[in-house]
Amino acid sequence: MRSFGSDNNSSVHPRIMDAILRANTDHAPGYGDDEWTREASEKVRSLFDGEVLPMFVYNGTGSNMFALQLLTRPYHSILCAETAHIAVDECNAPGKFTGCMIRPVAAPDGKLTPELLKPFLTGFGFEHHSQPGALYISECTELGTVYTPEELKRLVDFVHGYGLKVHLDGARIANAAASLGVSVKEISEDCGVDTMTLGGTKNGLMFGECVVIFDKSLFEEAKYVRKQCGQLASKMRYISAQFTAYLTDGLWLDCAAHANRMARLLADRLSAVPGIRFTQKVESNQLFLTMPKEASEKLAEDYFFYYWNEDAGEVRFVASFDTTEKDIDGLVSAMEAVMG
Repeated sequence: MRSFGSDNNSSVHPRIMDAILRANTDHAPGYGDDEWTREASEKVRSLFDGEVLPMFVYNGTGSNMFALQLLTRPYHSILCAETAHIAVDECNAPGKFTGCMIRPVAAPDGKLTPELLKPFLTGFGFEHHSQPGALYISECTELGTVYTPEELKRLVDFVHGYGLKVHLDGARIANAAASLGVSVKEISEDCGVDTMTLGGTKNGLMFGECVVIFDKSLFEEAKYVRKQCGQLASKMRYISAQFTAYLTDGLWLDCAAHANRMARLLADRLSAVPGIRFTQKVESNQLFLTMPKEASEKLAEDYFFYYWNEDAGEVRFVASFDTTEKDIDGLVSAMEAVMG
């Protein structure tokens, strides 16, 4: 079965698998004190202009726990969109590990704005209230939409003016960069975020993410926080070797651009199917649409996808780096059949 449920369900890119196998020779120092991690760290640094600290972790939830614990104290609140990964899909792990209150903000397209956030920036200095301490944003958002560099900078400048730190969850940031035709630097460092996740698992890696720290005042504490969060890999070379291959010759952007193209192709084909209505703009590798429940139940017999809002009949399809036009043809034919 070919899956459109998530880019987590895709295979490992052959060049990534080869990199893991090449790293699997002889013995090497643990916990990142190895040649593969040094090389991968330099690859990450080369994406940016300033001095940054790359820190490799196991997974996306771990990257958010680590970054947000680094940015906050337990009396803080963390603002995010109501559809944010930390609010919906992480079993409150960031809330548990930071001790902070997670404050979701309604955002119909998944994108926050200063106007949406302003009502939540209250209670400063009042000891009975959690103090707004950090903003969590996703690029791409959980609804597949993409912030422009201008939108991100305006948002970051706004909350920095209130003293908040900003973590950018870039689990799909390669898809955003490919969609916008910009560098990753232009939608992270140039916008002033304090930390970001440079995603890999959803875009061809076997496992692993990289937390990139821009705020130099956080460099010293970071190693202790990563260890305390359980994200310091003993055999780190198997994560970092993947990132070296991932960031060589533009592989990461090629994979993301292909996933985006397949999503756009699927959207174009499905737009001609009567009864299908898209609920979000298709700006990355994710599609959100509504269809009759009986049709989606029939489709689920042959294809895996997620029900996003069952009451509204909304489903999500995600294209991956290894999605093919044949996969698209099969899904569209199945959709046409179940839609009658």
